[in-house]
Amino acid sequence: MLSEQAYLHGKPESSGLLRSQISDFNVVEVLPFLPCGEGEHLFVHIRKTGANTLFVARELAKYFNVKEQLVSYAGLKDRFAVTEQWFGVHVPGKQEYNLDDLNIEGVEILSYKRHNKKLRTGALTGNRFELILREVTAIKAFTERWQQIVDQGVPNYFGEQRFGIGGGNIERALSLFSGQKVKDKKKRGIYLSAARSHIFNSVLNERIEQKSFDKLAIGDVLMLAGTQSVFHLDEVDSAIKQRFTDKDIDITAPMWGAGELMTSNEPFALEQAIAQKNPAFCEGLPRFGLKQERRRIRLTVSDTDIELLSAAEDKNAVKISFFLPAGCYATTVLRELLNYQDMTTRIDMREATANPNEQEPA
Repeated sequence: MLSEQAYLHGKPESSGLLRSQISDFNVVEVLPFLPCGEGEHLFVHIRKTGANTLFVARELAKYFNVKEQLVSYAGLKDRFAVTEQWFGVHVPGKQEYNLDDLNIEGVEILSYKRHNKKLRTGALTGNRFELILREVTAIKAFTERWQQIVDQGVPNYFGEQRFGIGGGNIERALSLFSGQKVKDKKKRGIYLSAARSHIFNSVLNERIEQKSFDKLAIGDVLMLAGTQSVFHLDEVDSAIKQRFTDKDIDITAPMWGAGELMTSNEPFALEQAIAQKNPAFCEGLPRFGLKQERRRIRLTVSDTDIELLSAAEDKNAVKISFFLPAGCYATTVLRELLNYQDMTTRIDMREATANPNEQEPA
């Protein structure tokens, strides 16, 4: 669990409340393109409040009278938030739609337009976040830690949401690897992702523990900024060090699957040691067709802002805003910033029995 992983900047001094109100957590999804106006797919841009992505997708399928698998989205968005995101519905033909009568609880239609390609999972640039944290203590330490995070980044851990309520997705992944059948493709994917994420988080945690999080070593695999392109580090010279300082390149850790690790020397030994501690995962993942990939271990926040709210009702409240690339978690940033209490946790636990795996990225 993320709560057991090492901090990069040490345990935060400040504490505060997250999501005292749903409107305290705002997310805007950013796509790398906009719908072109023609094609077989209708893109629907929505703002949702208190509704999760899977619920909205099912309701859209009912409205358009199509199978659920014909409704797609770039990424899951948190239920306990105000979020803007796109959905794609496969509706061949040239029918014109008027969505004035589309009524989904907690959903506002912002726009809709046809496009010539399916909206695929992961097809987003990232997300913009605007968060209000309340009852924040040690404000001076909080603002200093925020600047440290802006300057140096945070560990790119997968968030608690990846692992399900109480880490249940990890247990289900182990059952899957031991032979239990899971017919639901989406659920099977969730369990496999949890297993891969556990390996990645474990390697990242170990690098922090060994003081090698930001230490380039021969044998590391580096990733270019803004891409998924990687290369093996054969020499640590001043030019490479400067590129790392400038955030042009990042150290990576494995997303486990079939194939050989790309690292060598000490980085390889570290990753192999983690694999040996998790044989069920590292032997099981390749059997499901997953291949070795890499993910950067440093998460850099951009387009940042911080505001100390001054209204009487907002005493000791702070608003922060930032942009994160696709696949990264705001809660991972918050964990490094302060000891926060998520006020939706109790609701999550009450619903765990009914929806044990329906947690979404934040």
